[in-house]
Amino acid sequence: MPKYLIERDIPEAGKLSGQDLHAISQKSCSVLNRLGPKIQWVQSYVTDDKVYCVYIAPNEEMIRQHAEEGGFPANRISEIKTVIDPTTGE
Repeated sequence: MPKYLIERDIPEAGKLSGQDLHAISQKSCSVLNRLGPKIQWVQSYVTDDKVYCVYIAPNEEMIRQHAEEGGFPANRISEIKTVIDPTTGE
């Protein structure tokens, strides 16, 4: 199943409190449960003004549906073609 990187423009994301992040996570999981097992949230990275999320889903449309239902921006969605790490160079 394809893996996607979602870039979300969220001003001052880096200043979100633990409580804010908890509520956002709960909302996301609630939407994921409604959408069914074909879409999975793997991990997210919070920076100053963006959140980068890794999801597994059958297509980009399902990612957009999750964003719309959850009220989250999905400013850019890119399919991850390959993953490399330091062991790739060995």
